Amino acid sequence: MGRDRENLEALIEEIITDAYGDDEQLWAFLQAFEDQVELPAEGFVIGERVSVTAFDYNGNTHQGLTAKCRTEDGKLHTVTLSDVVFPGGTTVALYHSCYRKWLGLKPEPAAVVRKSSGKRQPARKITDAETVALIVLGVKERAAPCRILGTEQRITLRSADISKVVPGEIITVKPRKQWNYKGHSYLIGDMQARRIDVAALGLAPLRLTEQGMWNPADEYWGEKGEPIEDCLKPIIARGPRKQFEMEQILQMDEPDDPFDDPISRANDLKDEGKWKAALSILTDLTIADLRCLDAHAHLGNFEFEHSPEQALRHYEIGVRIGDLSVDDEWDCVLPWGVINNRPFLRCLHGYALCLWRLQRFDEAGKLFQRMLWLNPSDNQGIRFLVDDVSARRSWESVAE
Repeated sequence: MGRDRENLEALIEEIITDAYGDDEQLWAFLQAFEDQVELPAEGFVIGERVSVTAFDYNGNTHQGLTAKCRTEDGKLHTVTLSDVVFPGGTTVALYHSCYRKWLGLKPEPAAVVRKSSGKRQPARKITDAETVALIVLGVKERAAPCRILGTEQRITLRSADISKVVPGEIITVKPRKQWNYKGHSYLIGDMQARRIDVAALGLAPLRLTEQGMWNPADEYWGEKGEPIEDCLKPIIARGPRKQFEMEQILQMDEPDDPFDDPISRANDLKDEGKWKAALSILTDLTIADLRCLDAHAHLGNFEFEHSPEQALRHYEIGVRIGDLSVDDEWDCVLPWGVINNRPFLRCLHGYALCLWRLQRFDEAGKLFQRMLWLNPSDNQGIRFLVDDVSARRSWESVAE
């Protein structure tokens, strides 16, 4: 290829020469992929082998380039190009690294994949004498698609206790039986432990895009003469801060259809009483990519009324995934008015309400304060709750 990783900057400059602004530069990258990469190209998406058949850009600068992929069972999917992993040493991997670097991501994806021989690698044999740690990708009936921790190998777990776990948890399983069917591994086992450890999942942080400055002087804080809530005064006094948009991961069946929204479809089905179908849509989203924060938020909503302990785990995983990009020390704004920020803010909201319901008042209070600093316009009404939490009033007494 005549180029190596040290020349990424030079190659990026070559690609985007005479292209101004994100839109033109994305078109330039698309042209580079189409001119330089021979298709189909072998790749991996969340550890699953795919054949990339086309690259595309629909004009949505927030979504960026996409890749049309065919899985080994023949199904076609469209995914965000930056999430595909390509074998090292290939032309497509070089241009992919340039594209990721231009996006502000690490040039090498989180998962490192060696150049494949073209043959499916044999599945790891799990003996009856050991326990195995699995990352839960989704939960369907009595089965859970999982990934073996520390590998890209997928396996479907069947267990009597599987309904207790949530996508994104790491579970320890004592295997009883393993078999393969049509190239996929299955496991029957007994769950021994579960934990939330998002840092161990190997997920790429959600991308943040700067959206200028947020200035409290431009915000509405009530009619003249009306008192400002005490919880907002230090936020206003802090003055202008940078504001950002958080990347939203949402697998669309029809990426070019602006009305194709799986979250809305799931909510409509839930309202119609078709909970099983709604849950299936949300679960498919976490299986496709655990970073779909809106799926975690809405799965939590399903559990909120009858099981705040279970709902809390859904919301917490969404929060911890978002925290890979914005931790507690991050001093910028994620305004609700930027639609792609809403999934993370929904996860924070649900998590804080569950903490309150479970009478974990100090944790709930800190989270409410954090939400106000992230979204000072407070479209979720947090400023009306902080005094009740501070006074340690029960959620039930306020909700009534």
